[in-house]
Amino acid sequence: MSRKTIASITETVAELLLGLNRRLAKLNRSNQYRDCLQLFTQIHSSQTPKPDQYTLSAALTACARLRDVGFGSQLHAQAIQIGLKGYPHVANTLLAFYAKAEDLDSVKWVFGEIENPDVYSWTTMLSACTKLGHEEYACEVFDEMPHRDLAIWNAIITGCVENGRVGVGFDYFREMHRMGIRHDNYSFASVLSVCSWEVLDFGREVHLLVMKTGFLGRTSVVNALITMYFNCGLVADAYKVFEEVEDMVYDQITFNVMVDGLVSVGRDEEALIMFKEMKWACFLPTELTFVSLMSSCSAFEVAQQLYAEAIKLGFGVHTSVGNAAITMYSSCGDLGAARLVFQRLQEKDIISWNSIISSYTQGNQGQSAILDYLQMQRAEIKPDEFTFGSLLASSESIDIVEMVHALVSKNGLILKIQVSNALVSAYSKHGEMDLSHLAFEQINPKNLISWNTIISGFLLNGFTMEGLEQFSKMVISETRPNVYTFTIVLSICSSLSALRQGKQVHGYVIRIGLFQETCLGNSLVTMYAKCGVLDWSVKVFNAMIERETISYNAMISAYSQHGQGEEAVRCFEAMQSLSKLKPDQATFTAVLSACSHSGLVNDGTRIFNSMVNNYGFTPGIDHFSCIADLLSRGGYLDELETMINSKHLKAHSNIWWSLFSACAVHGNIRLGRIVAGILLENEQSNPSVYVMLANIYAAADQWEEAANVRELMRRTGTNKQPGCSWITS
Repeated sequence: MSRKTIASITETVAELLLGLNRRLAKLNRSNQYRDCLQLFTQIHSSQTPKPDQYTLSAALTACARLRDVGFGSQLHAQAIQIGLKGYPHVANTLLAFYAKAEDLDSVKWVFGEIENPDVYSWTTMLSACTKLGHEEYACEVFDEMPHRDLAIWNAIITGCVENGRVGVGFDYFREMHRMGIRHDNYSFASVLSVCSWEVLDFGREVHLLVMKTGFLGRTSVVNALITMYFNCGLVADAYKVFEEVEDMVYDQITFNVMVDGLVSVGRDEEALIMFKEMKWACFLPTELTFVSLMSSCSAFEVAQQLYAEAIKLGFGVHTSVGNAAITMYSSCGDLGAARLVFQRLQEKDIISWNSIISSYTQGNQGQSAILDYLQMQRAEIKPDEFTFGSLLASSESIDIVEMVHALVSKNGLILKIQVSNALVSAYSKHGEMDLSHLAFEQINPKNLISWNTIISGFLLNGFTMEGLEQFSKMVISETRPNVYTFTIVLSICSSLSALRQGKQVHGYVIRIGLFQETCLGNSLVTMYAKCGVLDWSVKVFNAMIERETISYNAMISAYSQHGQGEEAVRCFEAMQSLSKLKPDQATFTAVLSACSHSGLVNDGTRIFNSMVNNYGFTPGIDHFSCIADLLSRGGYLDELETMINSKHLKAHSNIWWSLFSACAVHGNIRLGRIVAGILLENEQSNPSVYVMLANIYAAADQWEEAANVRELMRRTGTNKQPGCSWITS
């Protein structure tokens, strides 16, 4: 065979291999990794052409994306066998493969075999070490490097900040700056996106550096700056960054960052407005846009529009959007719609099942939650701690709690603190405080939620002293209480009238700087009132920086409990004068109760009429009971009778008893006879009705009528329980 022929064949084989390598690369780019490996297998099985370093590299890339460790290990062995592992292209792909497989030992071994590591080798090595929790080793490798270019600095900074070593990442960023290495958009974005309130000063310094170096025109940096300010709760600063940059800098991610940030700080309406601006700017919403908006939506009409638009844009089949829609509809109280979305999901993941189970938990449908859990098992989806947490929260019986307890013990999830805390809560919800306390004692270490759960469990089940004991143990354990902890403990002090302990808690609140929390001020006002120290309730109320409706309700109730009706009315009127606060139904109950206890008929009737006419509230049983008690004590029985007979009121037995008692006090026989008849329709066996009616007749010297009532009582077999004394001689 001539040399020319051999050269021609060689050229043909080379062209064939080049074409196959291009096909492999194209399959990888289109995420067809299985097809890529299948084609590689066909190439390897044929005699010609033989795979080269690019063929092997493409196959390794597919294995890395699929995390197919078995196939990848065979390729590694083949690379060694045919002498291709020395090629940087193959060695670097092997590094990426083992990094994806989370096999750090193999990463180190492959890296050690590379004679002259290039930038890609170093960055892959550093990224693998940081992602797999070996940040210290990564830092050692970085410090030993002879030459560090920008990409390597970015790799160590990004690796540290993304894996919890934020302070170390910031230190490298500062060192990079001191050494005069110019930052790029990746450097800035890495550190800015993880800045929180604690390191805001550093974040602002980086912001200034961004402006000085001209990187405010890079979209990734703008997005990171907006993220930083939302992380710090500085919404105005986030808006300022968004509004100051040129329109051309915006992209879909910028709008998504704004939408997600506004949702995270509870500004849901502004997030929807930003969503509209995104569309006006001709940017199509993405999957993340809908997930962010749906996670905060609780208005049914808006929910329907969002889901309809998601379907219109083709996101209805996306599992993440479907999961968010399930949560959204359950927040709107429409479990039927949530269920329909769940059923339509083509691919359900663990989050899908957890979302629907959690929806039934919110709707107090424990039985449905259990049925979905069983379906989840049949679908061979392994439950996690969130699944069992929802099942425990929705449990309708102690049997369900014990069943879930057995399951989490079997699955090893009992060690997850979220599950242990849910068990403590579930047992206490069903009144099993011994089992709740036992589950609590087995948690090690305990977190703040653990302590709050057991303390609130003792309070809810009437074991108030035990709740205080647990709070003392919590303080000794050096777990810092939060606002919710103090709210529970102050409720315990209120129920026990434990003034000494209440004062100690008050001192603790001041010492750790939580006194400005409005809800704690409200609890302190109530606690001091329940303990009989009205002056301190007033002092706490006056010292509060911000007051809300509940604050005024607590103060009005405090005045009411201490018989100071006029002060309660003055407090109510002071609240009315504030434009930003409006009384609610509880406010009117408190002030009407105060008027009733103090006999303030004119004030009480005026406030009652104001509640209906000025504020548009429909009076409830509590309001009618208060006004009935007020009128009956003042002797306004005819007015009270007119109110009770109103078509707007379906009188409760409490109201009839108030009127009956007033009839006895004021000797109104006619009305007393009518009320007694009404009460006997519902309470035939209640001897108090007969006795009080007989006493009304007797007080009016109508002895025969009184005797008739006593005889009627005897004929119906109703007996008055004789009095007795616990005092013995």
